[in-house]
Amino acid sequence: MTDLNKQNKNTQTAINEKELQDMVAASDTGARIPHGWQGKLLLGTALCWSLFQLWIASPLPFYDWPLLGSFGIFNGTEVRAIHLGFAVFLAFTAYPALAHSPHHRVPLNDIVLSIIAAFCASYIFIFYDQLITRPSMPNTQDLIVSVVGLLLLLEAARRTLGPPLMIVAIVFLTYSLAGPYMPDIIAHKGVTLKELVNHQWLTTEGVFGIALGVSSNFVFLFVLFGALLDKAGAGNYFIQVAFSLLGHMRGGPAKAAVVASGLTGLISGSSIANVVTTGTFTIPMMKRVGFSAEKAGAVEVASSVNGQIMPPVMGAAAFLMVEYVGISYIEVITHAFLPALISYIALVYIVHLEAMKLEMQGLPRRGAIKPWHLRVIGLLSGFIVTAAIAAIVYYGIGWIKPTFGESSGIVIAVLLSVVYVFLVRFASAVPDLKLDAPDSPMIELPEVGPTVKSGLHFLLPVVVLVWCLMIERLSPGLSAFWATVLMIFILVTQRPLMAYFRQQGHLGVQLRKGANELVDGLIVGARNMIGIGIATATAGIIVGAVSQTGVGSVLADLVEILSMGNLLLMLILTAILSLILGMGLPTTANYIVVSSLLAPVVVTLGQESGLIVPLIAVHLFVFYFGIMADVTPPVGLASFAAAAVSGGDPIRTGFVAFNYSMRTAILPFLFIFNTDLLLINVTWFQGIMVFIVATCAILIFTASTQGFFLVRSRWYESAALMLIAFSLFRPGFWMDQMVPPHQQIAPTELMQAADSMVAGTELRLWVEGEDAVGNNRSFMASMALGEGADGAARMDAAGLELVTNNGKTIVDYVGYDSAAEKAGLVFDQVITAVDVPQTQPAKEWIYIPALAFFALIILLQRRRKTPGAVVSNPVNAS
Repeated sequence: MTDLNKQNKNTQTAINEKELQDMVAASDTGARIPHGWQGKLLLGTALCWSLFQLWIASPLPFYDWPLLGSFGIFNGTEVRAIHLGFAVFLAFTAYPALAHSPHHRVPLNDIVLSIIAAFCASYIFIFYDQLITRPSMPNTQDLIVSVVGLLLLLEAARRTLGPPLMIVAIVFLTYSLAGPYMPDIIAHKGVTLKELVNHQWLTTEGVFGIALGVSSNFVFLFVLFGALLDKAGAGNYFIQVAFSLLGHMRGGPAKAAVVASGLTGLISGSSIANVVTTGTFTIPMMKRVGFSAEKAGAVEVASSVNGQIMPPVMGAAAFLMVEYVGISYIEVITHAFLPALISYIALVYIVHLEAMKLEMQGLPRRGAIKPWHLRVIGLLSGFIVTAAIAAIVYYGIGWIKPTFGESSGIVIAVLLSVVYVFLVRFASAVPDLKLDAPDSPMIELPEVGPTVKSGLHFLLPVVVLVWCLMIERLSPGLSAFWATVLMIFILVTQRPLMAYFRQQGHLGVQLRKGANELVDGLIVGARNMIGIGIATATAGIIVGAVSQTGVGSVLADLVEILSMGNLLLMLILTAILSLILGMGLPTTANYIVVSSLLAPVVVTLGQESGLIVPLIAVHLFVFYFGIMADVTPPVGLASFAAAAVSGGDPIRTGFVAFNYSMRTAILPFLFIFNTDLLLINVTWFQGIMVFIVATCAILIFTASTQGFFLVRSRWYESAALMLIAFSLFRPGFWMDQMVPPHQQIAPTELMQAADSMVAGTELRLWVEGEDAVGNNRSFMASMALGEGADGAARMDAAGLELVTNNGKTIVDYVGYDSAAEKAGLVFDQVITAVDVPQTQPAKEWIYIPALAFFALIILLQRRRKTPGAVVSNPVNAS
């Protein structure tokens, strides 16, 4: 009877694992796996897509080949067309039309649709020379292909992403055509069908716009890099390392789940795939040490979803920010780094608090545990050795380049290969990693040393990627290309090298296995890109409609009415819209839609409220809440995936995960008002101080939301902790209440006040009148004074001349490319008031009363903390 129960249990586990893989396939790679020649066609097309993307990302097309010259060079528009052609072909072959459609063969109608869709998508590439000779003058063939292409793209979006994105795109297409018949507040002159399809399909303003360009130039290479890294075994390595380092701590498996999910965020940009990849192992282990099914699933969801915000490899939306905001990828990840890091630190602390509530213990380790002082010495030694190696590499490459000139690339590649072979030799001395069965009677943690040694060579491609991005300042696409090239080399060679160093023989067999894994990785990388390619193309319809109809300015007026001019309410509305759209749209499409519609509105409204909001802050705000939609019940898909693993209730899992993710939801509001968190205009020393204070603040905020610090908190202690966290995050708020940073003067006093100011002083001018595009508005313009001997000279150097007429101060002249023009000032605007800076104590003085108040909370809770008084009933506490 026992054997029968065991067999049933194993069968049920297999069924659950199959269902999980089906869930990932349906959402990421396509639920259809055809057999025979159709299967080979599907896999071959995916392989060709990856090879094409590697080709265009490489410098190879620009070499002068013997007898061939240069070939295979495509411009950006042609690359986008081919990219979308592959995506739509695979969308119709890999994704069934309906739930009951065949999953193991491709029906004839889908084959026909895939060919037609691929032709329509590649139309710009095929007839590029003809189309550039008749811009904005499409002929009948152009119109037919464009209409069919748009319809098939919408159907591809429905298959790969579900109905929501398709519906939103149809709404915007309808709005473009039916502009005159819309309500007055959103009405426009409308566009003809000819104008619509030309704008959307035959130019780079719609489907083939910036979003699809980012997908083809950047995102594909990063997704492919992650797929190859996972195929090589890096995913298992990261999970094992996290468990070996953290599993022995209180609530260790949950802490390891957080770290492992953060590391596998390098591999998978999909929340669901991340949950299934790490959750299959971490969730059962969390349950074994005392976490409920819902809490175990929620920890995995919260940590997996946040993998998309963790630099250096973020979600696809991060690459779109490069184009939309107009800054480099280095700047994007610099601004995103601190919020992402402290968010993960807070999640580890949440796990620690949950473990304290339930008086949990960690898992036993294999082998003897070193004394704490030896572990500290080992940690410091590792840090010193790593820093020394980093310095040697940095200065060594700095010496190699001028010494070897054009041959330096070959020298660096040889040295990198030597390091790789050495690390594989190092790894061959320890056994291959094996995961413990989650249902085994006793789980022991792997030893730290052998576990870390077994996969150090997996870190080399990540190091190359970061080096190319941060040090060499290469483009994201080229950086990902070189990292992928190294990853391809590792995939093919690691098995035969391991066999050679272990003297196992059969090198040819191992080499074939490595080559097969490479092909599988290339195919998986392409299939992972189907949804992203379709999403960016379909979202381009929405962006094209916004640019063609001018709905952005209309929406700005509508949102301003709804928010009543209040920036905080505007941000809340933006967050709610992101969450609602995110329930049906993937993160990338959600980001494109909301940022295109509302990012300029938030910046404008902030300016009118007297707050200069950097554009990157708004885009990160939208990005964060788009990610949060994967957690938010009742449609958080990641929560459903985690519940399928844990056996818990998916809705309860979603609510617990949302509670754990509150720190991620609060951070965007904070960095809008305190841009120091984004490391904007801060020095290295200031950045370190911001990190320390922000980490303390997020931990205190976490303790407040969890209702537990040293002991279970009383309501007023939680409220006090919340106030302390706010004071640490935004000390300037309280200082501004005590000593305003600006003094308001009449515009007529501006020239006299400028006499006593130094060059570079920031003036805030309150302006009424038409802006640079002719819209009437009231706003605040921030302008720096120029160099000059007196106030008049400084104003003139800033490019601004004012006149007084009937008691009004009016802008009479604005210099071209001057500080005044960059501030948004134009001729004939009225200056109603001027804010001049005044001396204010440093906002950091607020830390003193905040920390004193915090010390009082510690004192109160320490008095209640007695042995055995943490939790009276573990069941009730959970």
